[in-house]
Amino acid sequence: METDSMTNTAEHRLDARGLFCPEPVMLLHKSVRRMQEGEVLEILATDPSTQRDIPKFCDFLGHTLIMQEVRGEIFVYRMRKGT
Repeated sequence: METDSMTNTAEHRLDARGLFCPEPVMLLHKSVRRMQEGEVLEILATDPSTQRDIPKFCDFLGHTLIMQEVRGEIFVYRMRKGT
């Protein structure tokens, strides 16, 4: 995961709170398709399976997972779109 100062801003946000597998990843895929290469997406989720699914999504499709953390019951991710 990256740790530079550019990771604090996200051009896009996806609120997947209250949704369960596979919906968060389906919405993530749809959101990423609308983004330009290099743009950052912040994802909010409550489904624990996203802790496994979102990193695998990024790795498999060539995106960069910038940040992954837990804030209470909310899982927060930031990813940068790859090519």
